[in-house]
Amino acid sequence: MSPDTAPPPAAAAAAPAGRAARRRAARTPSRDRYFDVLRALALVRVVTYHTFGWAWAGLVFPSMGIMFALAGSLMARSLERPALSVLRGRLRRLLPPFWFWGFFVVLAMLVHGWMPDWRIVLWIVPLGDPPGDHWAVQAWEVLWYLRTYLWFVLLSPLLLKGFRLAPRAALVLSLVPVVVFQFSWRPPDDRFGSGLWDLATYLFCWLLGFAHRNGVLRRLAPAVVVTLSFAALGYGGWYAFAHQDVFGTYDLDENPLAQAFWSAGAVTLLLYARARRGDGRPGPPRPRPLDRLVRVFNARAVTVYLWHEIALVLAVPLTDLFWKVPAFERYLPLASQWFMFGVAWVLIAAFVVLCGWVEDVAARTPPRLLP
Repeated sequence: MSPDTAPPPAAAAAAPAGRAARRRAARTPSRDRYFDVLRALALVRVVTYHTFGWAWAGLVFPSMGIMFALAGSLMARSLERPALSVLRGRLRRLLPPFWFWGFFVVLAMLVHGWMPDWRIVLWIVPLGDPPGDHWAVQAWEVLWYLRTYLWFVLLSPLLLKGFRLAPRAALVLSLVPVVVFQFSWRPPDDRFGSGLWDLATYLFCWLLGFAHRNGVLRRLAPAVVVTLSFAALGYGGWYAFAHQDVFGTYDLDENPLAQAFWSAGAVTLLLYARARRGDGRPGPPRPRPLDRLVRVFNARAVTVYLWHEIALVLAVPLTDLFWKVPAFERYLPLASQWFMFGVAWVLIAAFVVLCGWVEDVAARTPPRLLP
C-alpha cells in the first residue's frame, strides 16, 4: 500500500475497535419490542384488574398466560448456555427483589402481631406459598406467580429436553394435567395442591414460549393454528360461562380449566403473529416517550408486580386525605375508583424509583433510579 492510500493512524486504530464493537453487538441479544409491549400491557392489565375487579378483563387480555409464555421463550433462549449457570442467574435476578420487598411486608406483619412458624423459610425461597397474616393478604397473595415462575424455571431443563423430542405432541399433552385435575383427580387443598393447579394451568403457555423460540410455532400452517386456537378459546369461554354456578363468576382467575384453554388459544395467536412476522424485521416506529415507558416497565417488571398491591392499599388512605381539602373535595372526583387508580400509579412510579434499583443490583449492573 502506498503512503497516499494508507489510512491515517487514527482510522487504522479505530477499525479494530469498530470490528470488536460489531462482534459484541452481534453476541448481545437484542430486545424484542413486540414482546416488550405485550409484557408492559400485561402489567397494566394486572394493576387494572386488581383495582376494578372486572371479571371480563382476563377474557380481553390474558395477562398471566402472556407473561408465562414470554418467560418460557426467554428461558429457552437462555438454556442454549449451560443449565446450571442459567438457573443460578435466574435465581439471582428474582430473589433479591423478592427479599427486599418481603422484608417490609414481613416486618409490617410482625408489627401487626403476626407470629410465623417454620414455614417462614418460604420467604427465603418461595417454593411454596409463603405464610402471612390475613391482614396483609392483599400484599402477599400475588406471590403465587413468583412461586409458579420459580418452579417453571427449575423444571425447564427437563421440560425443554422433553419438548425437543416431540414438540407438537408436548404442546397438546401439556393441557392434559389441568383436564385430569378438573375431571379425574383433584389435588389436595393446600400449598402443594395450589402449586400443582397453577403449574397445570400455565404449562401450555410456558411450552408455547419454547415453541416460539425453537421455530416450531413459525413452521405450523396458519389454518391449523387458527383453527386450534379458536377451538381452545371456544371451549375455555364456554366452560367459564357454563359453570358460573360452580365458581360464582365467569372470571377466568377463579376457573383453572377455563383459564388454561382460553390462555392457550389467545396466547398462541399472539405469539404466532410474531413468529410469522419474523424476528429480523423491524417493528413499527413508536413515539419516544411511549418507547421509554415500555422500557421502564420491562426493566422494572418485578418491582411493578410486587409493589403494585401495596400501592393500591396505600392509595385508599392517601385518597382519604384529599377529602380534608375543600378545594380537592369540590373539584376532584375523589369518589371515583379511577381517581384511586391514578393515585396508585403515582405510588407505583415512586416505588419504581425508590426500589427498582434492587433489580439492577440483582442483575449485576450499576443501580439506576430509572432504566
